[in-house]
Amino acid sequence: MKNNFLLDQSITYLNHGSFGACPKPIFEEFQRLQLELENEPVQFIVKKSLTYLKEAKQRLSKYIGCAPEDFFFTPNPTVAVNTILRSLNLQEGDEILSTNQEYGAMDKTWNFFCRKTGAKYIRQEISLPIVSKEKLLEEFWRGYTSKTKVIFINEISSATALIFPVKEICEKAQELGLITIIDGAHVPGHTYLNISELNPDFYTGTLHKWMLSPKGSSFLYVKKEFQNDIDPLVVSWGYDNAVISESQFLDYHEYQGTRDISAFLCTPKVIDFLEENNWKEVSANSKVIVQENYQRFCDLLNSKPLCPISEEFLGQMASIQINTEEPITLKELLFEKYKIEIPVMPLNGKIYLRYSINGYNSQEDLDILYKALQEILETTNLISI
Repeated sequence: MKNNFLLDQSITYLNHGSFGACPKPIFEEFQRLQLELENEPVQFIVKKSLTYLKEAKQRLSKYIGCAPEDFFFTPNPTVAVNTILRSLNLQEGDEILSTNQEYGAMDKTWNFFCRKTGAKYIRQEISLPIVSKEKLLEEFWRGYTSKTKVIFINEISSATALIFPVKEICEKAQELGLITIIDGAHVPGHTYLNISELNPDFYTGTLHKWMLSPKGSSFLYVKKEFQNDIDPLVVSWGYDNAVISESQFLDYHEYQGTRDISAFLCTPKVIDFLEENNWKEVSANSKVIVQENYQRFCDLLNSKPLCPISEEFLGQMASIQINTEEPITLKELLFEKYKIEIPVMPLNGKIYLRYSINGYNSQEDLDILYKALQEILETTNLISI
């Protein structure tokens, strides 16, 4: 499987979670579409790309479990969330209930809009290690007040690599009349996703992480009752059309000036690759490797697992709290000396080492990491235990 990817094989690559990795057949389709665009830009942009986009949306809609008319492609979830926030009409004193486990760019986005509106972003503390789903839910809902208007939560956290019980959160939020926004950046191609079953108001996920698409391919789902309220992030030709092509919602958000949407159009090839290579089994095997090694690394670093070691909380990533005062130096040492690509990330005053496992990885990769950490512990003061 490793030979199917374009990754530098001299590097032990344990950081799929950050930006994904694109297999050769999918990348070749990406380049083919870009060449077709350059061969006849007018025909491609005005006509062909619309046909290709329709097919891409139909294929993706079945994969993520929603209607093709209820979502549009975006370059990344940050663009998606900024699109939502621009139209929420938050008032001074309104509260957004979130957690202290969200992606840093999302925290910054909410803080920016809250400063503009006077709303308040609540980073509800989730205790680590997680004891149970019930305890996690209890802690989360402690942040709810009569001023809460919006729930924003990642389905899989970035720094701590934990799976959150978003279905239960969505169900209760709906009972309380709250708007639900789910950041599912790490979910498609990684864990089970059916948006119709989950029933959020807004959902964003990436294709360029665990679905293996070229970089810059994500989506934003919007429940029908909110679609006419969502303004375009970029006002362009799709705005105020005399003739609406399919829906105002799609016109506003899909026609945004000249841009290369080849990454979006690769989606049929992406899904074909996943199906032809039985990626559900690949993903399941990767999760086994993650779980089997988690306690081993925690023991080495004198740390504790952040959750019970099961698929309820762990997917194809795991994070270990690591005691270091120089996370950047540690990360650079692992890369420069040991040729290991792995993130060392700060969150809430603590540092986490996160490994990702995908089809191109093997147990040998984690053994290389283990030996490197052993040597660093023995020969430097970068890590304390």
